[in-house]
Amino acid sequence: MPHEERRKTTVTVVASIRIKPGNRDAFLGIFKANVQEVLKEDGCIEYYPTVDFKTGLPVQEMDENVITVVEKWNDMKALENHLKTPHMLAYKEKTKDMAEGLTIKVLQNA
Repeated sequence: MPHEERRKTTVTVVASIRIKPGNRDAFLGIFKANVQEVLKEDGCIEYYPTVDFKTGLPVQEMDENVITVVEKWNDMKALENHLKTPHMLAYKEKTKDMAEGLTIKVLQNA
């Protein structure tokens, strides 16, 4: 696939999940157990959780109760299919009482 065409179709997702205090480690354990299944999905390029890393930069916001998930997909169809997989439905069920909120950004290369 030519570089320019790949740039147009790649979808990046940045999801910030607010975790109820005291649930971060349990949530991350469930999330990480699901990562290998997600990486096997057609169209998944990257998928991993991140947490704030203290750097001392003055503009950085720190929040120990937020997990930011970074995902990259070949296209929107792959992302849409991901949301319907049995392992994602099971993950959502296991973590539903651990989360307080979710914000999501779906991005394309500029």
